[in-house]
Amino acid sequence: MTARTKPESLPDDLAAARRVFAMEAEGLTSYAAALGREFTDALDHLAAVTGRVIVTGIGKSGHIARKIAATLASTGTPAFFVHPAEASHGDLGMITPKDAVLALSNSGETHELADLLAYTRRFSIPLLAVTAQPKSSLAEMADVTLNLPAAAEACPLGLAPTTSTTVMLALGDALAVALLERKGFTADAFQVLHPGGQLGRNLLRVSDVMHRGDKIPLVDRKAPMSDALLVMTMRSFGCIGVLQNDNELIGVITDGDLRRHMDGLLEKTAEDVMTPRPKTIRPNALAAEALGYMNASKITSLFVVEDSRPVGILHIHDCLRSGIA
Repeated sequence: MTARTKPESLPDDLAAARRVFAMEAEGLTSYAAALGREFTDALDHLAAVTGRVIVTGIGKSGHIARKIAATLASTGTPAFFVHPAEASHGDLGMITPKDAVLALSNSGETHELADLLAYTRRFSIPLLAVTAQPKSSLAEMADVTLNLPAAAEACPLGLAPTTSTTVMLALGDALAVALLERKGFTADAFQVLHPGGQLGRNLLRVSDVMHRGDKIPLVDRKAPMSDALLVMTMRSFGCIGVLQNDNELIGVITDGDLRRHMDGLLEKTAEDVMTPRPKTIRPNALAAEALGYMNASKITSLFVVEDSRPVGILHIHDCLRSGIA
C-alpha cells in the first residue's frame, strides 16, 4: 500500500475554516459592543417570570432555541422549547399567562410563528424577540427586541445560517449567565439540577458520600488498645479516630501506628499509639477535593469534622464508587 498524500485542496480548506471563525468572531464582537438597554429589559422580563420561559423558533433557529431552553433550565430558570408548528395544533396549551416567550427568527417574518405570537398578544404573555430585522413583524409585535448585528453569514453563498445562529447561541448563553448571576445561583443548586453525568459527580460534596453515625470508627483516648482493635476490625476503614472527653477528635490510629507500636501493644491505651492532629476535611468540601487530598497525603481515609468533632468518615473507595476521578 502506498501512503496517502494530502489533497492539494487542503490549504484552501484551512483558509475556508479560518474565514468562518473570523467572520463569526466578528459577528460576536460587534454584537457584544452593541448590547444596550434592550438586553437588561429582556433580563427584567425573564427574571420576573413566575412560570417558565418558552423558547421557540423553526429551522436552524429552532435548533438554537432548544439549546437556549436547555441552558436556561440547567442554570435555574425553568424553560422548555415549543415547536411553533406543534403550537398551532394544540401545544399552545403548554403556555400560560405566568410564562414568557423568547422567539428566535433571523428574518422576523417566519410564518410558522404567527399563531404562537398572536397567542402571546391575546393573553398578555411577555414576548421577547431575537431577530436581525428591527422593522420585521416579530420585532414590532414584541415587548422587547434583541436585534442581531448586520453581520454577513460565513457561508460563501450568504444563505446558510452560520454567523446569525452563532450570535443567537451566544446571546442565549449571555441571558442564562446574567440570570444566573442575578439569582445568585450556586454550585450547590447546579448540582441539584445535574445529579447525573460527570458534572454532577464533580459537584458532589463530602457530606453526600461520607459514612455517618455508628459507622464512624471512634474510641476514647483512655480506651485500651484491645477495644480499639475490635472497633477497627468491625468498621473496616483501616483506622480509628481518638476522642477527648468532649468528643473532640485529637488523633488517629492507622495500620502503620499498629506496626510501630507492636511491642506491648495490648498493654497500651489509644492515646499511647495514636498519631496526633489527624488530617481532616469539612463536610461541605467537594468530594473531588477530598480525593485529591487523600492522594496527595497517601492516605485512604479522612475524618470529616465540624468544630473539631467528627461527623463522618470518607474512604477513597467511596469517591471512586461515586465516579469521582
